[in-house]
Amino acid sequence: MSEKGTSLADRSSSKTERLFAMLLLLQTKPHLTSKELADHFGMSRRTVFRYIRALEEAGVPLTYAEDGGGYEILSGYNLPPLMFTAREAATLLIGTKFADLQPDASLKKDANEVELKIRKVLPKEIQTFIDRLRDNTILNPYWANIIEEKGDAPDEQGLWYDLSEAMAKRTCVMLDYHVYGRNETTRRKVNPLGIVYYFDHWNLIGYCHLRKGIRNFRFDGIKEMFKMAEGFTPPSDFDLQQHLKDNGASLTQIQAKFSPTAYRLARRRMLGKVTLEEQLEDGWTRVNFSFENLDYAANWFIQYGVNCLVESPPVLCEKIKGQLQKMMNGYL
Repeated sequence: MSEKGTSLADRSSSKTERLFAMLLLLQTKPHLTSKELADHFGMSRRTVFRYIRALEEAGVPLTYAEDGGGYEILSGYNLPPLMFTAREAATLLIGTKFADLQPDASLKKDANEVELKIRKVLPKEIQTFIDRLRDNTILNPYWANIIEEKGDAPDEQGLWYDLSEAMAKRTCVMLDYHVYGRNETTRRKVNPLGIVYYFDHWNLIGYCHLRKGIRNFRFDGIKEMFKMAEGFTPPSDFDLQQHLKDNGASLTQIQAKFSPTAYRLARRRMLGKVTLEEQLEDGWTRVNFSFENLDYAANWFIQYGVNCLVESPPVLCEKIKGQLQKMMNGYL
């Protein structure tokens, strides 16, 4: 909608939001010049001066360094309570509901407390809006029921925050890590470099001192975690996004199909990112994804029995046949 066709109320609301955004920016990044403010907000310097006057008239104690140091809010000034639009509040609510699906009980507890604090600062009309939205929005009811039936995963209690803290503070951690494909638990000293979420599970990307390289650790494989006082310096050439892209190039492409019943469960527990999801005429679903550990993948597919058929790669099919043969030999 053009400025001419915008209502007076909309223009007033837009100006208020921009003033608040400028106030937040000056509190987090003091000494910004009028040119820097104009570039940041995509407005003229004349408009910036008008907004600065409006902030001063509203009681914000602003100073300007004549030597080119820019604008600064005097110390001791506190922002009024947080203000959210209905759309912003709804977005935050969806985020907390997503956290409520996680197996880590501490993450769910923190998310619920955040939701309560946000709700307290909302105007009454937005509170009502959010309450109705919360009561009538469900994220993945099937998976939520599974979590409720199984209870919280004891292996993941507090891991998300503890590992996030270690990553942010750049301190080492000691992990007792279990590799299910080898049925082996080893103690690893790890430098946390990144945290990644794949569908229904969290992963720690870190430098493993035992394996002398960057490795991926699923949260549900971490049996114990110990914080260390020892710090570390991340590799200067490490980039998390690039690492994930490069690592994905070495994964094995897997194609399999599932019966309707099996796929309702498998789709939320898929080992990797699904790149193809095809509905077949017989009601089954064919999927393509990538994964690096074919021994682990073989055991994962076997749990679905005759309700799943791996079509490629051949090496994975042979591993599944070998595992099934071992099972049959145990019943002879």
